[in-house]
Amino acid sequence: MAASTPARAWQRMLSGRRLDLLDPSPLDVEIEDIAHGLARVARWNGQTSGDWPFSVAEHSLVVEDVLARLGPATRAERLCALLHDAPEYVIGDMISPFKAALGLDYRAFEDRLAAAVHIRFGLPPAPSAALKARIKRADRASAWLEATQLAGFSEIEAGRFFGRPRVEGWRELRLDPMPPAAAAAAFLRRFAALSAAS
Repeated sequence: MAASTPARAWQRMLSGRRLDLLDPSPLDVEIEDIAHGLARVARWNGQTSGDWPFSVAEHSLVVEDVLARLGPATRAERLCALLHDAPEYVIGDMISPFKAALGLDYRAFEDRLAAAVHIRFGLPPAPSAALKARIKRADRASAWLEATQLAGFSEIEAGRFFGRPRVEGWRELRLDPMPPAAAAAAFLRRFAALSAAS
């Protein structure tokens, strides 16, 4: 009997890079691939109002904005917030209940991808516990805004799941889903601005 061929564990990117999902190298991470992928991954499994799905790229922009509204944040902290869901450019956006059902092995897989992304862009492999908590707070505020503005949740229902945002100026944040090319371009512009600020 012939030996079976091992399953392919890499993803070909439009940049030409070949990212090994089991052992991701920072050298195979390109910001254009991240922006392109995240702009085409729908939040809420696409169950949002508007002409376009609300993408993970757009969500990432909101989280970075909210983090800055929570108080002073360095360029590196804001870049971490912008890239907080970067692994989803390869693995998609799984809803939190499904991630919890999959358990810690999935989290470790996601963390390896995130570390490769962070190293590629000069960030520590993992954010500090304090920064992680601030990003999570911004992430939950973004989820509340998305839930109430786009995903059909009442404010009370969203509050039960995500808590009510306690962020300066959060009421002025209006979400308007963009076409994928516009979302990718906005993500790349913000990344460039944060990168240039170093």
